Order: sequence, then C-alpha cells, then structure tokens
Amino acid sequence: MKIHEYQAKALLSEFGIPVPKGAVASTPAEARKIAAELGGKVAIKAQVYAGGRGKAGGIKIANSPEEAEKLAARMLGTRLVTHQTTPEGVPVSKVLMEKAVNVQRELYLSIIVATASRMPVMMASEAGGMDIEEVARISPEKILLEYIDRSTGFQTFQGRKLSYGMNLSPDQIRPATSLMANLYKLFQAKDCSLAEINPLVVTTEGEIIALDAKLNFDDNALFRHRDVEQLHDVEQEDPLEVKANNLGVKNYIKMDGNIGCMVNGAGLAMAVMDLITQAGGSPANFLDIGTVNNTDRVVAAFKVFTTDPSVKAILVNIFGGIARVDVIALGIVEAHQQMDIRLPLVVRLAGTNVDEGKSILAASGIKFIEATSFDDAARKAVAAAKGDIN
Repeated sequence: MKIHEYQAKALLSEFGIPVPKGAVASTPAEARKIAAELGGKVAIKAQVYAGGRGKAGGIKIANSPEEAEKLAARMLGTRLVTHQTTPEGVPVSKVLMEKAVNVQRELYLSIIVATASRMPVMMASEAGGMDIEEVARISPEKILLEYIDRSTGFQTFQGRKLSYGMNLSPDQIRPATSLMANLYKLFQAKDCSLAEINPLVVTTEGEIIALDAKLNFDDNALFRHRDVEQLHDVEQEDPLEVKANNLGVKNYIKMDGNIGCMVNGAGLAMAVMDLITQAGGSPANFLDIGTVNNTDRVVAAFKVFTTDPSVKAILVNIFGGIARVDVIALGIVEAHQQMDIRLPLVVRLAGTNVDEGKSILAASGIKFIEATSFDDAARKAVAAAKGDIN
C-alpha cells in the first residue's frame, strides 16, 4: 500500500527524521496562506502516487504567496502524467507546501527487503535525486549496501560505513547515522516494504533533511496498522482495481490491452500474458484468481471484465490443482446467469475435476470457444478480440 509524500513525512518526523517545514493545501487560497506563514518562498509539490513529478511539472518553486496561489491553481484539479503513470495520469487534489531549502548536496537512502537473503537492506548513494535504477546502470559503484540482521537491528558501525561512503563530512556522520537508525525503526515498526528518501539533502547550513520521502507498506500486515491503512487515497488508484479489490478480487492489475484474463496462479497468469502478446494480442489485465473453491470470486472477476470498456474478449485459463475446475465452471455459469455477457469467451480447462467442469459448461447452454491447449487458448483469444471468431 502507498501513501502520499506529506503523510510519509509526518511518519518520518514522528520517528525523529528531519523534514522541511510544510503543510498541505487543497485550494489555491490555502496555498497562499501557508506560503505566507512559511516566509514566502516555497516548494509546491503535487501529491500523487507516482515518481517523476519534477520533470512532469508537478513540483514548482514560488517566490511569494501570490505566486504560490497562482501555481497551486494550475496544479489542483488537473491530472499529472509522469513516466510512472498511465497516459491518463493521476488526479492532483492536494499540494504540499514546503519552506524552500538551500540544497548543497543530494543523496539517496532507502530500505527494502532483499528477496535473495530475505533480509532488510539499506541502500545509500551520493548520487541522490536520480532514479536508483539509472545510478545502478551508469555508476554501480556508487550504490552502497548494508544488510540488516533482524535479531540485532541496524548497527551504528553500519551507519558510519554508509555515511563515509557517501563522502559526508566528519561532523555529519553522527546525525546521518542517527537518521539511518531511525529510518530502520520506522521500517520495522510499520511493516514497510519500502522506505525511501530521495533526495536526502545536505543544506548549505550543514543540516541533513529528508527533502522527499516514499513509504510503501506490506498489505498483509495492515491488520496491525489500521492507522496506516486509513491513510490510503483510493482516488489515486485505477477505478477498476478499486472495484476488483472491493469485490474480493485482490490480485488484479489493469493493463492497456483488450483481452480480459482470468487465470489461477501468478506464474501461469504471467505466462498467459506472454503468450497473448506472442500471438499478436494484448492483455487487458493481470488477474490471479488464486486457489479458489467458491464461485463468488469467479463471478466477481466477470463483473470487472464487463465494466472495462476496453475488453473485447475474455480468456479463462485454469489449471486446477487445489482449485477445482468444476467450481470454476459453476462460477462461469453463475456469472452468465447474473449478467448479460456478450463478450466472446475462450475457455481452457485442465486439472482437478476437469471432466466435471467441461460437462457443466456443455450443459449450461453458454456460448464459448473451447481451447485444447495453452497456445491454442492464446491464439483463439486474440482472434476473438479481433472479431475473427465468436
């Protein structure tokens, strides 16, 4: 789960990490008032769930409250398009107003969980302000890593090592190390999947401040953090993804194709998308229906498909293990009984109770295109989306 920058900075501040003075505005008048309170010169930052805001015009500097009001008016109520958003962009309903900071250096600092070691790893670099992927490509030697043993936590010597590696001055080592230790405390206490400060800046006054911040949280741990869960801004999510989640279809991601895919298993779902692309088509979504032995989730998936105007055909590709094929088939029948589904339907079934599942579909009277193999299903789905078969 993601939250906005201003919310992330509130949490950073709670854990003793310095952030610029600022407040959130929802109207141009509020922006002007806050800018005046902060001394006039401010940074105005669109609050969206996407990076790359600066290049897209989502971060502006105002030299007066009047200019802040004008710039905020241009941002609020618009949709910001960055390299991390869809072509439609994401809505800007709030802007973060921050007192301008005199930046001397930009650094990078983050914590993620390394999948190979299954340990938290703190990453630091003196090349802040850039995408860390770009730094890794151009100057991999500038990325410093410190793996953190959960039994002992982040150690002072690790902070000093990273601080010296970022070429901080001797009098900056202690505050930088303390900041890193506090960031790890936040990461652990709130079950974060990502805690990123980019840039972490050194000001001309010698202070170390989190100029930007991003916190992502483990969805599976949100039951322990209802306060964090309430920070989520549904407006920033794709409406179809929100609908799918509300219907109980948790593993749904909207894409820009025209073939709705319902598959059980994340690996199989990704393979289905690859085969559709190889066959000349384009998937409208990723949907792992999971190990499901009730019809409700199948019906819910069809409700999402029929709401998506881009979907021109539906592909159901099920390889039943624990999940029973006959239950999936019953779900398809129920979906057609509840909804007027006129989209071409391609079905490929295999695995547990496959004969029963095929018998249920055959006896239902539902019009569908049967596929005999993985490749056959992808080719027929592409043809159905083009209107070549139905």
